Amino acid sequence: MLEGLGDLARSEALAVASRHGVDGVVVLVADPTRLVLRWPGPVTPLLTLRTAVAVSRVLTFAVPRPRALLGDATLRVLSAAVADVVAASPPGTYQGLRLGMAGRDSSVARRLADTVAAAVGLVADDDGELLLRVRPSAAGPASGGAPPEPPGWDVLVRLSPRPLATRPWRVVDRRGALNATIAAAMVQLSSPAPAQRVVNLCCGTGTLAIERLAVGPVASMVALDSDIDALDQAGRNIAAAALAGPVARVRADAGAAPFPAATADVILTDPPWGTSVGDHTENRDLYPRLVAEAARLLRPGGRLVLVSHEVRLTDRVLADTAAWWRVDDVRRVFQKGHHPRVHVLTRR
Repeated sequence: MLEGLGDLARSEALAVASRHGVDGVVVLVADPTRLVLRWPGPVTPLLTLRTAVAVSRVLTFAVPRPRALLGDATLRVLSAAVADVVAASPPGTYQGLRLGMAGRDSSVARRLADTVAAAVGLVADDDGELLLRVRPSAAGPASGGAPPEPPGWDVLVRLSPRPLATRPWRVVDRRGALNATIAAAMVQLSSPAPAQRVVNLCCGTGTLAIERLAVGPVASMVALDSDIDALDQAGRNIAAAALAGPVARVRADAGAAPFPAATADVILTDPPWGTSVGDHTENRDLYPRLVAEAARLLRPGGRLVLVSHEVRLTDRVLADTAAWWRVDDVRRVFQKGHHPRVHVLTRR
């Protein structure tokens, strides 16, 4: 999971379990970057998670060092788990097996990758779709007061050929595009409901608009950006997503949207951070105008969810406009070496 999204991933996983009739799910670990579940049911529903970066099966082996993973009994268990993942996907989905671990160029790592790959008809490949990650187990008391678990090594078998955060609808990418997992989290924080009128200011390639409509229908959805190329790219991604509802793409400045006041229930926005997109000087002009426009467009009680790495600028603008907003949540997340903040605000 991405930093800051653990509680949302936990809630989503439990909701998925309820929706698919998976009873007896136990949360074993829930921390800022990791959610470990005992999942007594088919794993396919877990692949629908939108706030998780990836889903893996965790195999724990009570062995002192990775070399011991090469034992016959351990290799049989590991190979069977990998074979299950391959069998659950259409033929040809997996061609290669990739091993992620410290010292992956060592003879032990190479032999482990070669042996498991051969057992399931794959080849060891640094770009392989089937990812195994090897890491030390976290020793400590087990759930329910059981005796302490022995130290050992975990092998994580990813259940999809690419991370869940790599959405299939993203046929057009753009430098600085928002991580879809963060976008999905922002949607959840907006308290989505079917009758909402949603506006996506600074829509870029359409990530927030697509993730909102992936959750369910809306009364209306507008994606607004001043960049005609971004709107074209958003249109291509929206078409690839095959969404249930239409998206009106509008070319306009985020500080001067061509809509009447108090006509939006939710505004989602990822304005330029001044790094990959835009610059800090322009942002000092843009951010106050964008926040003022969001306040104008939102009905009382409407919600603004904003993400930016312009942390000080955002804090200053929101402090200057505090009379307009109730702060519901502020959380730090992670994207490509940045630690942006997600602000969840309700229009007073």
